[in-house]
Amino acid sequence: MKIKSQRDFVSGLLFLVLGVAFAWGATEYSFGNSARPGPGYFPFGLGILLAILGGLVLFKALTLESEGGDPIGAIAWRPLLVIVAAVAVFGIALPRLGLACTLPLLITMAALAGNEFHWRDVLISSVVLTVGSWALFIWGLKLTIPLWPTFLG
Repeated sequence: MKIKSQRDFVSGLLFLVLGVAFAWGATEYSFGNSARPGPGYFPFGLGILLAILGGLVLFKALTLESEGGDPIGAIAWRPLLVIVAAVAVFGIALPRLGLACTLPLLITMAALAGNEFHWRDVLISSVVLTVGSWALFIWGLKLTIPLWPTFLG
């Protein structure tokens, strides 16, 4: 069997492996039932859906011809590392700086990963996403996420 699209093949394989890994990892938690789902219910379902998506992309990579074999290009290391660093900083800073400071920091760092950086776009995104996250997670779902830095009380 010939791989007709390298990019789709690698993407599908990655989705399939990650989906199976997440579904398998979710089996360590209780599932509950449809009326009262447990902590493993949602990650298991998402893992299965991701694995199915990966299987479909793999099937496409092996059956549909693409021009030139759709080769994999060079890895964009700078954006990859900046985004990973931004997520790590978010995880470390959230308990200490609160949502109101950490989310704009994450958005600013993530915006620096791209080639086009505009302060106006970063500010608009920061305000909209911070207010939306506060409304959804803190006000709506009543999660105990700190809103302000711990040194402010």
